Amino acid sequence: MGNILFMVVPCYNEQEVITETTKRLSEKLNALISQGKIDKNSKVLYVNDGSKDKTWEMICDIHNNDKMFRGLCLSRNRGHQNAVLAGLMTAKEEADMVISMDADLQDDINAIDEMVDKFNEGYDVVYGVRNKRDTDTAFKRVTAQVYYKFLLKLGVDIVYNHADFRLMSKRVLDNLENYKEVNLFLRGIIPMIGFPSTNVYYERADRFAGESKYPLKKMLHFAFDGITSLSIKPIRFITVLGLLIFFLSIVILAYSIISHFLGNTALGWSSIMVSVWALGGLQIFSIGIIGEYIGKIYLESKERPRFIIKDYLND
Repeated sequence: MGNILFMVVPCYNEQEVITETTKRLSEKLNALISQGKIDKNSKVLYVNDGSKDKTWEMICDIHNNDKMFRGLCLSRNRGHQNAVLAGLMTAKEEADMVISMDADLQDDINAIDEMVDKFNEGYDVVYGVRNKRDTDTAFKRVTAQVYYKFLLKLGVDIVYNHADFRLMSKRVLDNLENYKEVNLFLRGIIPMIGFPSTNVYYERADRFAGESKYPLKKMLHFAFDGITSLSIKPIRFITVLGLLIFFLSIVILAYSIISHFLGNTALGWSSIMVSVWALGGLQIFSIGIIGEYIGKIYLESKERPRFIIKDYLND
């Protein structure tokens, strides 16, 4: 088993942090090379996901000054998951192991040492898992925990408190290439592939500089994508809900017949309005869930490319 390591780092408007990220990654990889843990041909691959600031220009300068750093520029913004995938699929052609991490330095770079050690012990996937969420707001901490537990309840095989900080071997990446989904949720797809895996626990830091690229709206969209991309249980829930409402209507019918014979036929206006609004809301909600799945089928059927590479600095 070889030990060429590639770091894949997606970047979107990261001009405020990329210089510090480069400094820390350079120190880390050079230390691992000097210790003989990774090959001297190991690289850092920055993936520019259609940044609107000077991120790509800075990546070009970094590459020109240090060939340990490479740059991959996508033709336009394709989203975090597609940017990660573009880097993984590019890096796997030369690497024996690939670690993906964000550029904001919230993931602990020192955890890379243990990840590499686990790889050398024979693990193909090493998940970086947060040991606590003290840096999150109370709202984000509670909603994240509820979300992970909800996915597990839906039958999604996902690692609790893991994002996209992970190590994967070349054979895992070769098999990941066979997954053709347009609606990507790598946190749920990677465990499907199999192969020996383990966890490395670390403490997540505050963002070094700049603003988060995942405001509430994007987080909600990403979370919903994760649910609908990996589980059909919401549609089955609609079926069960429909049956329950049907049986409830039979009970109401029996109640109405009994009320008629007892002379209590003056039903209240409130109960009628509550029933109309409740059933109407459930119907719209159910149609919305079904529509979400139909929309994903529509996007998948087009088989459009998930990313287009504009430029690759690899000299």
